[in-house]
Amino acid sequence: MTPASTDDRPVTSRAPLALLVLEDGRVFRGESFGALGETIGEAVFATGMTGYQETLTDPSYHRQVVIMTAPHIGNTGVNLDDAESDRMWVAGYVVRDPARRPSSWRATSTLDAELKAQGVVGISGIDTRALTHHLRECGAMRVGIATGSTDPGALLERVRRAPPMAGAALAAEVSTPRPYTVPAVGERRFKVTALDLGIKSTTPRRMAERGIEVDVLPAVSSLDEVLATEPDGVFFSNGPGDPATADHAVELLRQVLARRIPYFGICFGNQLFGRALGFSTYKLKYGHRGINSPVVDLSTGRVEVTAHNHGFAVGLPGRGEGRRAVGLPGRGEGR
Repeated sequence: MTPASTDDRPVTSRAPLALLVLEDGRVFRGESFGALGETIGEAVFATGMTGYQETLTDPSYHRQVVIMTAPHIGNTGVNLDDAESDRMWVAGYVVRDPARRPSSWRATSTLDAELKAQGVVGISGIDTRALTHHLRECGAMRVGIATGSTDPGALLERVRRAPPMAGAALAAEVSTPRPYTVPAVGERRFKVTALDLGIKSTTPRRMAERGIEVDVLPAVSSLDEVLATEPDGVFFSNGPGDPATADHAVELLRQVLARRIPYFGICFGNQLFGRALGFSTYKLKYGHRGINSPVVDLSTGRVEVTAHNHGFAVGLPGRGEGRRAVGLPGRGEGR
């Protein structure tokens, strides 16, 4: 069967042609944006209108092709301050209308140039609204982007051979290879040990600003290595992949809890907390990704707008107390 095609390229296109093929056969044609070549990953969409540099450098997006729902991306360029790690982690990048030139006093490069420099293959000029609607209806799926290719069928075959996100163990691929410490700003009030499962640089920095010294350890660390840091509390970070595969981290967390050491976690770390307590995790249809996700506190009815980035959730046995994503019944918040 010939894949269904949508051609959104302007008539006067100057950039090399690019092709986006979803695993269900849907095809979008546009222009190359970023590096030339081919890439395959899980197609997900992010709803933030700003913060694209933080998204690109967030290790949680490892092996994912990110579609930006906001149509105009790149107008503030990239700078030396907003990265969440030392590299871009996304497998690919999809935008509707990239900025022609950056307009920010902090910009040190254009987004297109930085994507090229870091080898991130992308596509622009496609109908990202139609693509996002398709993913909302059909769910996140594998996708391929190729520049200079005119054969969607061949790319589709490669996409379907790629491993899915469900069952992927990725935390060790993005974790720090060696421990490091982020000292507290001013007087040290507490000492926290953070297990790096894909930690963003902002997280220990924000703790440090609150008087917390943070020892960041690799994902493969043992209980003895955690205890050697003499923490007041243990923190598990965000990260990529399927929490059902993180058996080492779950066992480590159970050992931490058995010693009654205070624990907290976000995103992947929260999902592992659920597993350590005996709950299951499951893959969401398309996940929550963006900086504008409304969440309701069930105890007060108050709604807050929060930042989210996750494609899995904890299987809650009942409604209970806590916070839940508005408009998404049954999905606990705290990731």
